[in-house]
Amino acid sequence: MPAIRPLALAVVRRGDDLLVFEGRDEAKGETYHRPLGGGIEFGETAAEAVRRELKEELDAELTAVEQIAVLENVFTFEGRPGHEIVFLFAAELADKAFYERDEVGVVLDEGARVHWLPLADVASGRAILYPDGLADLLSAQA
Repeated sequence: MPAIRPLALAVVRRGDDLLVFEGRDEAKGETYHRPLGGGIEFGETAAEAVRRELKEELDAELTAVEQIAVLENVFTFEGRPGHEIVFLFAAELADKAFYERDEVGVVLDEGARVHWLPLADVASGRAILYPDGLADLLSAQA
């Protein structure tokens, strides 16, 4: 039986850009973007998870971590159903050098491209942002 996966994601902004990794769903033929972060481990708070995940994925320390929303995401990825409860945290990167380059690097444990995504690209349909509902949430906060 598939399980609901709890996630903690960092909403790190640089003006109207959002820090994301780039993923690919071959079944849909779709390139998409998602904020960095990942699964919450048993006994760990969502805030602890988002800090740990950014350390693992980007070797980055987060500051000003504040929960801003929880989204429920029911989706299909690579042809398989998925279900996530996503804790979203506004946060800042302690190392300001990350903000100075458009191409930030790659996710250390998997190699996905990490970059600043202009939210205008999402609004215009040029880029896909997951989880569903995040783009609406960010535009409402703008």
